[in-house]
Amino acid sequence: MRAMVITVSDRVSAGEAEDRSGPEAAGRLADIGFTVDPIVVVPDGIESVEGALRAAVATGAGLIVTTGGTGLSPRDLTPEATSRVIERSAPGLVEAIRAATFGVNPHGMLSRGVAGSAGACLIINLPGSVTGVIEGLEVVKGALRHAVELLVGGDSDHNASSQG
Repeated sequence: MRAMVITVSDRVSAGEAEDRSGPEAAGRLADIGFTVDPIVVVPDGIESVEGALRAAVATGAGLIVTTGGTGLSPRDLTPEATSRVIERSAPGLVEAIRAATFGVNPHGMLSRGVAGSAGACLIINLPGSVTGVIEGLEVVKGALRHAVELLVGGDSDHNASSQG
């Protein structure tokens, strides 16, 4: 299964800062069995993120993870861009991530990330911090492969055996 990571950051895209969250996400996705394409870096903004997401979906990737642009600053527009691309929402993924940070990281509740599918691709927004990526992927890693399998049409009858 192929995954892509899109880092959303004005500073990283301008060469003013090092991308630390993108490589962290790529490494963790590889650890759970995904083949990860080279990281794409785009500046904050609806058009730039939407364009990168649409291009990534068009490659046939099964999973796209974004890092950055999920907070409350004026240029944090990754959720808005993602909402333009996804066809079906999967709110449980980001709800679980936010819930897991309660009492651990007070900034976690400020993340506005969304998740959903576009065609046969699952898209999840994660915060731009390394800690946010680690915490987020730790929470959802058990569901990612199954979700992607379902999106590509595999295991669509996964409950049949329990229905007798």
